[in-house]
Amino acid sequence: MGATGGKGLVAVGGQPMAIYSIHTLVKLRDLLSIVLVVSSNQQERAASMVTDCGPWPVPVHLTRGGAERQDSVAAGLTLVDSAADLVVVHDAARPFVPLRCFQACIETAGRSGAAIVAVPAHDTIKVVDARHEIVETLDRRTIWLAQTPQVFRADLLRRAYAQARADGYTATDDAMLVERLGVTVRVVPGELVNRKITTPDDLEWAESHLRGQRAE
Repeated sequence: MGATGGKGLVAVGGQPMAIYSIHTLVKLRDLLSIVLVVSSNQQERAASMVTDCGPWPVPVHLTRGGAERQDSVAAGLTLVDSAADLVVVHDAARPFVPLRCFQACIETAGRSGAAIVAVPAHDTIKVVDARHEIVETLDRRTIWLAQTPQVFRADLLRRAYAQARADGYTATDDAMLVERLGVTVRVVPGELVNRKITTPDDLEWAESHLRGQRAE
């Protein structure tokens, strides 16, 4: 999308995307703190955003992200409150996540240790090789599209990150790291409105979604 410093600071409806998720997160019972992972060249801007949009009922910490998502979450983990039993990982570029998604995922992870929000695939999924030839057609009844939040026991997530670091392993989401430990990750049904804003078309949809909300 051409966003310098991260999509979470791109304005939607006149305010940074990250603020929408924070407003939802602070409604959670027993929330101890929030950690925002921001690129090094956007620290000042993010700090101003937190101050200007506050005050907040819990501490909001800032830390610098890394080259990959996994590096950024690892950096965020270092600032997680030591008293936290669970860690909630969420993409700031998913601004419209409903509170009930957080609540359901937290409740499930509280019982099982690990849970993610996901939605079932509605399209037929094709596995395609480098020559753009179909290798396999997957049974879409078994395919779910991972979203965030993803919630884990704090000790489990730290262990998963330590193991990945020791193995030199890189994943595209946190659940993959936990799965490598042989731990079962439960899936909580998500919602289509919990869409990741990744392209200009997504941004246009987000603006339209907000206009619709305000018109109701």
